[in-house]
Formats: sequence, structure tokens, C-alpha cells
Amino acid sequence: MSFPWKTFTLGVLAVAAGYIWWAVNPTANTTSAGSSCGVVSQEGAYPGMVWIPGGLFTMGSDSYYREEYPPNPTQVDGFWLSQTEITNAQFSSFVQATGYKTLAERGITNPLDPSVPSLKGSAVFNVPGKANSIGIETMSWWSFVEEANWRHPEGPNSSIVGRENYPVVHIAFEDAEAYASWAGQRLPTEAEFEYAAQGLGTENTVKELTANTWQGFFPFTNDGRDGYVGLAPVACFPPSKEGIYDLIGNVWEWTSSPYYMGHDFSQQEQYPLGFDPLQPEEKAVAVIKGGSYLCAPNYCMRYRPEARQGQSRGLGTSHIGFRTALDANAPKS
Repeated sequence: MSFPWKTFTLGVLAVAAGYIWWAVNPTANTTSAGSSCGVVSQEGAYPGMVWIPGGLFTMGSDSYYREEYPPNPTQVDGFWLSQTEITNAQFSSFVQATGYKTLAERGITNPLDPSVPSLKGSAVFNVPGKANSIGIETMSWWSFVEEANWRHPEGPNSSIVGRENYPVVHIAFEDAEAYASWAGQRLPTEAEFEYAAQGLGTENTVKELTANTWQGFFPFTNDGRDGYVGLAPVACFPPSKEGIYDLIGNVWEWTSSPYYMGHDFSQQEQYPLGFDPLQPEEKAVAVIKGGSYLCAPNYCMRYRPEARQGQSRGLGTSHIGFRTALDANAPKS
């Protein structure tokens, strides 16, 4: 069924500003782009995490999108960061230990009319004019698919079996926070994420084939030169200088930072939980970072460290995941 809520439509339009057409199977992949694809070391003081030394960097950009402006010097303290996006296997361990159910599994209440029964499901990207995962042909780019969730990424007939090392998706902000709390960690801030991502290079040096992005002329052709035409397992592309994978591309990632249109934070006092003029009815909007496999040079240039978007905290989709951070001492040299 189509999803009727205005707030959903606005939120999706904000996140999908660069995503007009998907001409490929969202879960298909070809050859691996990395020899250690899907596998990272679990050694060290905090297995699966890497220490990011603190420092001063320029946050933001004045070269691309208005929400990235103005660039400003920003100090970041040292912190630990997940080496990869949180995977289906990792999230499964959390669910098995706690019995947690995600927002998509519990049901989403229409904020415009709380009397309407909540719906269990999530937002799935569709190929316009083709049947979606539940056999319905639609011309819309996104649709609310009942029973779509992290266990069933494309709908009730899909599964994560065999995709244990893929990033978990259909995770709302509160779901990501719940996992992080269980793990004794937290979500990274926008500044921390961008600072770590600059370890891949600045906005002008992140090149195609170094991250899981769209290869070809978007939205019509994706030749899969990077080895994938959809989601990839984690750690399939070159890491940052500190050893962090997929900070750019693959899936958008939640941060703990409220979203405002730009880095001047003039609306922070009025909207402490964030505000996005593209989805003005949302009362809680967080920053997502990193772009996804749908970003392409000819349209969506949001696969850069400086790129950012606002996302309703109450909405998970088929192309948003997360990773965690940890406040702890630096490793002993």
C-alpha cells in the first residue's frame, strides 16, 4: 500500500533529493572490490573500533550545497569509532540479547492524526514503473512497505540470510541509540563523523571507485565498475588512514547532532531537536552523513566528507544505517 502521510513524503523528499530513479536491483552485487570484504579485525582494547586522534579541522564547505555553509574551524577531541557500519549480524546479537523491536516492527503512528492505527513497516525505494518487492507496480520513487524492516529489507518476502555482513538498514534514530546504549557506546556527532571521513581525503580528492557510489550516468545507467550496483558488505572499499571503512558511500549514517540548514546554528535555541525547512512539520531532525550507493557525480554530490542532510528521527529507510563511537582513553603506544 502507498504511505499517505504528508510528513513521510516531506522527509523522503529531503533525504532523496538526489535519488530520482533506481535502475538496478537494490541488493544485487557483482565481484568484491576488496579482498577482506565483510571482515575486520576484532583485536585491540575495543574490538571492532579504531582510535581517532583529536585535532582541529575545517568543518563544512562553500563549494557545493547551501546546507554545508559556512566552513568553520572545529576542534574534535580524540574518540573511538566503529571500524565499519553496524551489520545485520551485530544488530541481531543486540536483538537476541535484549528482545528489542525496532520502530518499523512496532509500528509508526501518524503524527498528523494519532487516531489512525499505527502501521508496521518502513520506506523502501522503488524502480518507477516496475513491480516492487510485494508485486505492486508504482510510479512513486519511495513507498511505505508493510512488514519491511531490518529483517526484511525489501519487504516481507525478503531476508537478511546471507547478508549478515551487510549494513543493517530500516533503523530509526531511537533504534540506533538503543543499540549504542546496549553496547556501552553512543552515536558519533556530525563533527566527529566529518573529521574521521576527511581521513579519506578532502572534498576534492574522494574519487569514484574508492567508495560504494553510483557508477555511470545517474539515473539511467549503473555499470557497476566499483563491483556493486546496490548495497555492499562492509569493508569492501579502501579504509581511511586510521582504518575506518565506508564513511563515504554504501548507506547514509545517523549522527547524534540536530540538523539545521547550515553551520551557523542560528535556529538552535528555537529548535533544540533540529529543524529542516524541507520537512517543517518534523519536530526532531538529525544529521545523516556520508551519502549512499545512489550518489553520482552528475547529480548527487553528497558522497563527500562535508556533505550532510536532515532526516526525521522517526523514519528509517532502506538506505540509512549507522555506526557507533566511544569515549575512552587513547590506546597505549
